[in-house]
Amino acid sequence: MLHVSGPPGTAAYAEDDALTMTTHHRPQAPAGQRAELVLRPIPADVHAAFLRRPGPHTASFLQTPSWARVKTGWRAESLGWFDADHRLVGSALVLYRRPPGVRRFFAYLPEGPGVDWADPQLERWLDPLLAHLAGTGAFAVRMGPPLAYRRWSARTLKDATGPGRRVGDVLPDMVEPLGAAVADRLRESGWRRCGEDGQGGDAQPRLVFEVPLAGRGLDDLWTGLNQEWRRNIKKAAKSGVWTGVEGPQTLPAFHELLRITERRDGFDLGRDLGYYQRQYAELNAEQPGRMRLYTARHQGELLAAHTLLTAPDGNRVWYQTGASADHRREVRPSNALQWRMLCDAQTAGAAVYDMRGVPDDLDPAARSHGLLRWKLGTGGEAVETVGEWELPLQGAVNKALHRAMHTYLTRR
Repeated sequence: MLHVSGPPGTAAYAEDDALTMTTHHRPQAPAGQRAELVLRPIPADVHAAFLRRPGPHTASFLQTPSWARVKTGWRAESLGWFDADHRLVGSALVLYRRPPGVRRFFAYLPEGPGVDWADPQLERWLDPLLAHLAGTGAFAVRMGPPLAYRRWSARTLKDATGPGRRVGDVLPDMVEPLGAAVADRLRESGWRRCGEDGQGGDAQPRLVFEVPLAGRGLDDLWTGLNQEWRRNIKKAAKSGVWTGVEGPQTLPAFHELLRITERRDGFDLGRDLGYYQRQYAELNAEQPGRMRLYTARHQGELLAAHTLLTAPDGNRVWYQTGASADHRREVRPSNALQWRMLCDAQTAGAAVYDMRGVPDDLDPAARSHGLLRWKLGTGGEAVETVGEWELPLQGAVNKALHRAMHTYLTRR
């Protein structure tokens, strides 16, 4: 029986190593069965240190303790899995939200947890997690395994562009075996993929756009751009567009540009200036340089500003939010800024430049296609992730609360 041990800050934590745990003796697992894992709350600083360690998997910025301090209205908890040698081998940031009029919680693990998804005994990781969440009073859990499912190259999607076409209509260049296997195993275990029943779509983008950086030099990145991108970057340089990194004092100007962008492109993120100021302060307090504000200026005037986030281990960067002015667009500040960010990410040793979500519309007449077309010009690839999955915890009451939570989230 997998179990959850007590709270942090006790003698269970070894004095000589915050990433190890002392516990009672456990019997050896039977032959062919891997040893049990112990799940317990861990301090935020232990969690942050674990995420900075190099390893096979890079944690999303949404799984860092600092992100919990960005998300007001949610209660947060850091959890750690410990193996038979008392080593911290996996982690999760859980966000808890209580719907209005409800005494229990909805548990959310954005782009997490960070566990060994290739473990053939995946229940070693998920069973203690579910037991712990039930013990906190959660009535349902949503998680987003950080795994790719299908990939399409820029060339494949460009060739498939046409009236009424969508990315999902196109045969992918690659199906990731691990992502496909995990999706099957979750479904067999009773998890429901968000959006499959017409309710409760993903909170995080399922279709993202990535530019691979590993093993590529700056010349490779340049030749990977399409002709329009290269022409626009050259035009920006010839016009005297300056690109660089500015501090938090420029966040108000960035937010003004963002409101202009939202009105022009017909969307509303619903985030005030305080949200970005809090994000900048909290992420950089946990790890200096975690969030940077890149800017493009022409004749001293701010024309574009983009936020860039870096993974704790430095292996991945995210272009999170972009904003640009309505005027002087002919000097191509956004192309120049993205090229600067790509170059800096490659020079810093990142393996992936993640441009976050893209629409799946391949119809050139569709307004949303413009964003996908712009990102395709970088020569990267569209990646469909495994997506987010939900599970109501045991009990008819919990299932009713789960349905009510969906109604609440939809209205929000």
